[in-house]
Amino acid sequence: MRVKICGITNFEDAFNAIESGADALGFVFYPESPRYITPQEAQTIIAKLPPFVEKVALFVNETPETIQSLCLETGCTLAQIHFDVSDDFYTSLHFPSLKVIRAKNREDVLRYPDEYRLIDAYCESYGGSGKRLNIEWFKNIDCSKIILAGGLDPDNIPSIKEYGFYGVDVSSGVELSHGKKDHQKVFNFITQAKL
Repeated sequence: MRVKICGITNFEDAFNAIESGADALGFVFYPESPRYITPQEAQTIIAKLPPFVEKVALFVNETPETIQSLCLETGCTLAQIHFDVSDDFYTSLHFPSLKVIRAKNREDVLRYPDEYRLIDAYCESYGGSGKRLNIEWFKNIDCSKIILAGGLDPDNIPSIKEYGFYGVDVSSGVELSHGKKDHQKVFNFITQAKL
């Protein structure tokens, strides 16, 4: 499974995640998040990262123009769209992007079956709530293009292996506090995901 460590706010956590085997790092450009990072701070971190690591920019309620501009400015390689938009939005966003489905029920999990997408538990606020999805919703469906998020941690990652998810995304499950990672938990999480 691919692993994204989200809510990166400092170089030490970013580098540790990469050294532990992370495939992607997430940077939250949503000012209301406790894991918010300014574009300038993200750019400084990203400029020091080694190659072959996906740098994912998380956005809420931004225009395609702003998203494209911020991604280019910071060096991010993928935009994670964490709010509901029309298909036209993706057409006008001239940058690689990832849809996020904030699932309320099993029917939501079945949306966009032919596309890679991230599925997170629905909550009123956006991202990093630690709320876990009902894993039963994924029984008997093809999960090979799904990145699972929401309520994951080093202890429960083995229980989802049988579903064959493309990847997993974790933030609060490997933190000491908002925006500060527990390096041992990050290592344990990635090790468990890649066993």
